[in-house]
Amino acid sequence: MKVNAEHLTTTSAASSKRKWGPRMWPYIFALPFVLTYAAFQLYPVLYSFVLSLHDWNGIGAKTYVGFQNYVQLWTNDPLFIKSLWNTLLMMAMFIPLTLILGLTLAYWTFNLTRSKRLFQTINVLPYITTPVAIGFIFSYLFDWQTGIVNLLLTKSGILEESFYWLQDPWGSRSIIALMVIWRNLGYFMIIFMAGMTVIPQDVYEAAKVDGSTGLHTFRKITIPLLRNIIVFLVVTSVIGGLQLFDEPKLLYGGWSGSAQVGGPDNTALTIIWKFVDESFVSNTRFGYASAIAYSLFLLIVLFSILSYRLTAPKEDK
Repeated sequence: MKVNAEHLTTTSAASSKRKWGPRMWPYIFALPFVLTYAAFQLYPVLYSFVLSLHDWNGIGAKTYVGFQNYVQLWTNDPLFIKSLWNTLLMMAMFIPLTLILGLTLAYWTFNLTRSKRLFQTINVLPYITTPVAIGFIFSYLFDWQTGIVNLLLTKSGILEESFYWLQDPWGSRSIIALMVIWRNLGYFMIIFMAGMTVIPQDVYEAAKVDGSTGLHTFRKITIPLLRNIIVFLVVTSVIGGLQLFDEPKLLYGGWSGSAQVGGPDNTALTIIWKFVDESFVSNTRFGYASAIAYSLFLLIVLFSILSYRLTAPKEDK
């Protein structure tokens, strides 16, 4: 009996080893990614939240202040409220226009019979252009003295004298919105065209037999069948819009001749620009800047859910 017990124990251990041996390989292969993610992604995120509960300039000792940074941010910082208002205002300017123009351009390009690929390539080029080049181009176009826009408007008689676009509150916001539209229009067009390619042609043929015209087909068939694409673009546009930084920063980063934080009277100041300014430019308040970052995270979650609820089909809500 003793021999049989030892034999059973040895057999059980060997069987368990054979079972767990192959099962461990996926975890071993995933371990480098998990460790790298924990070290360079998860830990900084958690540490920044801890940092938001402290007052720290990056050199001296940290001072625990609890949620005082958040209270000051939302109740006693008019620049943060203004940056939030500027961001939402510019989002309201460029998100609907980019969606409408992208969908219209995609539908027109999709029905082209000649030079379709060339037209697609031309429209996607701005999306792969570096932000620095975009800032330089628009600063030059809307420059007060040498800008092509002022030159054309004055020569055509629309304006009597050059308009200072970059120093006008609404002019600066409009230029930033135009920069975002110009850069992302090709991307929106490609995404919409990808959605149009999966729509069965039988639907269009049946609509044509029933006497549906082009505009009626576009409104009643194409747009409803692209609902999921529209939801995706709206949600990602809201997330990207709340993180708006490159366009306003590069527009007022020196190309226009006078670098200034936030543009004229801070009308181009966005939440991310406010975060960068508090961290590395005007101040080194890392705890306060971390509070801005986490407030932005909560805003992104809130507006993403809201935009999804407003645009998703009723059966998906």
